[in-house]
Amino acid sequence: MAPRQLGRTEIQVSPIGFGAFKIGRNQKTKYGYAYDLPSDAEVEQLLHGILDLGINLIDTAPAYGVSENQIGRYLADRRNEYTLSTKVGESFTAGLSHYDFSPQAIRKSIEQSLARLRTDRLDIVFVHSHGRDLEVLEKTDVVETLIDLRSQGLVRAIGFSGKDPLAEQQCLGWADVLMVEYHPENNQHDDVISAAGERGVGVIVKKGLASGALEPAAAIPYVLKNPNVCTMAVGGLNLGHFRENCKIAARVSTPGS
Repeated sequence: MAPRQLGRTEIQVSPIGFGAFKIGRNQKTKYGYAYDLPSDAEVEQLLHGILDLGINLIDTAPAYGVSENQIGRYLADRRNEYTLSTKVGESFTAGLSHYDFSPQAIRKSIEQSLARLRTDRLDIVFVHSHGRDLEVLEKTDVVETLIDLRSQGLVRAIGFSGKDPLAEQQCLGWADVLMVEYHPENNQHDDVISAAGERGVGVIVKKGLASGALEPAAAIPYVLKNPNVCTMAVGGLNLGHFRENCKIAARVSTPGS
């Protein structure tokens, strides 16, 4: 898979990224089926296998249970091989999501993520919205806090992961990256994706397989042929599936072709 530049940043990402939700959390998921958390040995094998396939984007979050801990435990010694993306604003404890977008909470979240991930740097940090995107943007100081953290060099790139295309349009003035849902059955972010491309804002697609409901053979080319999509974060626990996904992505040689 040929790497792609992430918007105007200097970050290069593989067309397929690894969404690390399932290695850390199996409660209150949006998947239509239940699954057991993998053992430590299975997580170690999966994470190393992901990197060995050439996947160099790993996307996680504090709300993904023990995902950050597992990445830090097994990939700290390969830190220079991948781009690390995490989030702020949401945590998940005792089976419930908790949201706090205050400056104090955001800074504490960053400190805790750095410790769990066993790294001294975060490549990308997204606001993890609770769905009321405009409220987060207009009534909290999360954006100003992330801009400050970026200016201090603690974070390379900042962005927003939400649901509302109108809110995401507002992010184009400050964000380096957007994370949006996009696949053959959901094109409501088409205009945002196009506008992001015009502004040099990178686009990472989430749920590009509609949480496992779509066939990769059709969904992956649909997503990656959009010239303004940089990469898609795919979740899963089956290394063989990732191998096939990478083969599909490799055949999409040129964005927009």
